[in-house]
Amino acid sequence: MARWIGFTHNGASGFGRLDGERIEVCEGDLFGETKPTGQVLALADVSVGLPCRPSKMIALWNNFGALMEKQGLSRPEAPLFLIKPANTFRPSGAVVAVPEAAGRGLYEGELGIVIGKTARDLTEEEAADAVFGYTCVNDVTSSAILKADASFTQWTRAKGLDGFGPFGPVIATGLDPEALTVRTLVNGRERQNFPISDMLIPVPRLVSQLSQGLTLEPGDVIACGTSVGSGPIPKGATVEVVIEGIGTISNRFE
Repeated sequence: MARWIGFTHNGASGFGRLDGERIEVCEGDLFGETKPTGQVLALADVSVGLPCRPSKMIALWNNFGALMEKQGLSRPEAPLFLIKPANTFRPSGAVVAVPEAAGRGLYEGELGIVIGKTARDLTEEEAADAVFGYTCVNDVTSSAILKADASFTQWTRAKGLDGFGPFGPVIATGLDPEALTVRTLVNGRERQNFPISDMLIPVPRLVSQLSQGLTLEPGDVIACGTSVGSGPIPKGATVEVVIEGIGTISNRFE
């Protein structure tokens, strides 16, 4: 198992393996060949950045049994998703400014699958091999924008505002996603706590189905969808998404 982190130190960006409070700095391609530089930095001495730069974030809807039952939805035959643009991405520690037109943002704690190789039209067996690791995601939504026009549900605008897709703080490899639990805390108070084992479409099938006709690139993040407990973010609140084995992504929303 490894935990990969992106960072800025003395004005320069880099990446490395996080071991406790120490970063073993590496060079090369995170999704190709990497090697240690020999430099070791203290986590406290760097600014945490994005662990990778996705070409896209694919965000799932209706992918957990508990939420499906609560909302009276039917089980989807194929993944229901939208794509969040790069302007939404923010690292742990970043402050997100919520525009007045968005009203209160909604937090949605999620597991993120990080793709490790260019892939299309995968079988489930091939899909499992295409997964590099996992990260924490807060798939923020503006409910005010989402249904502001009765003629068109504005998924892209409601979820595509600046800073509405924080993920990180690391990419963890070697994890069994079925054993993971997602927790979301708002100002320290737990609001969500749900198991990934409740996902309607498990990871290999999900990656396989998404890859049919849609090329997945190294670093792309698949936000697996949320479960019960999503809610509004009070102005000035800090939202944390916690997944044991990965870590905690924490952002303040103003």
